[in-house]
Amino acid sequence: MQSEKVGIIIRKARLQQKITQKQLADKMDISDKAISKWECGYGNPDISLILKLSNILDIDVRELLKVYEKHE
Repeated sequence: MQSEKVGIIIRKARLQQKITQKQLADKMDISDKAISKWECGYGNPDISLILKLSNILDIDVRELLKVYEKHE
């Protein structure tokens, strides 16, 4: 499932940055519950948050955008 893959990417990058879910959420101006939801694979970040998220976590935005590709 794509949500789980994105969650793994987010969690790994967050831990590499040595920040908590709460710290990431504060930087993103969202709730830490949203971060937890993404990392657990229960949802994906809104497309409007992808660039900010990738900048904060210092990851390639293309990795996160893969989830939004249409699968045929």
